Amino acid sequence: MAKSAGTGAVMKKKKHLKKYITLYLIFLPVAIWYIIFKYIPMGGIIIAFKSFSPMKGIGGSPFVGMANFERLFKSSAFLSVLKNNIILSVMDICIVFPAPIILALSINEVKNKMGKRVVQSITYLPHFISWAVAGGLFYMFFSVSKGPVNAVIKAAGGAGINFMGSSVWYRWMVVLSSVWKEVGWGSIVYLAAITGVDEELYEAAAIDGANRWNCLRYITLPGISSVISVMLIMRVGAILSLNFDQTFAMLNDSVLSVGETIEYYVYRVGMSSVNNYSLGTAIGLFKSLIGFVMVLGANWASKRISEDGGIW
Repeated sequence: MAKSAGTGAVMKKKKHLKKYITLYLIFLPVAIWYIIFKYIPMGGIIIAFKSFSPMKGIGGSPFVGMANFERLFKSSAFLSVLKNNIILSVMDICIVFPAPIILALSINEVKNKMGKRVVQSITYLPHFISWAVAGGLFYMFFSVSKGPVNAVIKAAGGAGINFMGSSVWYRWMVVLSSVWKEVGWGSIVYLAAITGVDEELYEAAAIDGANRWNCLRYITLPGISSVISVMLIMRVGAILSLNFDQTFAMLNDSVLSVGETIEYYVYRVGMSSVNNYSLGTAIGLFKSLIGFVMVLGANWASKRISEDGGIW
């Protein structure tokens, strides 16, 4: 009986493999990429517990335990960077994250197909511009001397504002640039989710006399709430991970105290100036652990709020 049950299980697995072999082959390159570039490098986290020297290698470098982490948390510079990172991440979650949802809902309400396509094309285009170019465009657009924004302010009788060099305005420039560049691309996920909402629900609501706002509130939003939940959990998990390319393109010495992020700090202190690879690895490990805890917490909270919420 046991042998027969085992044979049946093997045949069932073979049948399953034969049925989905195409999907497995499509997924194989992705799996190989993740193994090579994501999982194998995890062995390098031991550098965070050593005084790493490229000449001695990982094995020959002396073990220092938690010394790199103690040095990290005693550094006032790192605590300032951590504060900047948290503030920018909260602004990102509160402003940048909802923007694609609002855009997707707005596009869905546009009944003219040509108008809908034009809006989608215009909002998608900035995603394909590199941050090096996008940062340059923002510096030009908000320039004190020649920027059109300051030209309007001066024409109205105001004084020019150094948006990109002001500690008051810089964070808002980061948020604005993120919205401008990614709002269209981010809306694709939500537009796809909206298409999965049952059309019969809208027809029934129309018969009951519901207007478009009621349909949006009671049908569309609940219909895509699970997708919003998953995307929010993923964003909360990356609360300490901000776009390095964006920071590198937009940051300058005038706003270093309010705009420096953890990634840029690793580049500037851990890699660029003193080649302290151990410190950079310690920062990366700390960031990953915080992200892991945040994902668990956000998933737990989502499951508590809604049965359909959460990733698992």
